[in-house]
Amino acid sequence: MKNTVVQTYRLGEVEVKVTETDKENKLKVECFDGEYRSEFTVSEYEFKNYRRLMNQRITQAYKNIDEEEGD
Repeated sequence: MKNTVVQTYRLGEVEVKVTETDKENKLKVECFDGEYRSEFTVSEYEFKNYRRLMNQRITQAYKNIDEEEGD
């Protein structure tokens, strides 16, 4: 399996790591906020052209986790 890191960055408390996969034109996105880990696969096209939307969804998903725990 390829593990070449394409990019790493932070969205607030969430660390995002994007790596290549064995599947052509697919990237694995791993998210970790120190407690919760999430991962999903996107196409290179999606990552390039919809990254802002993807980042908004990641941020919202982790925000929802924090709000649910507060209940």
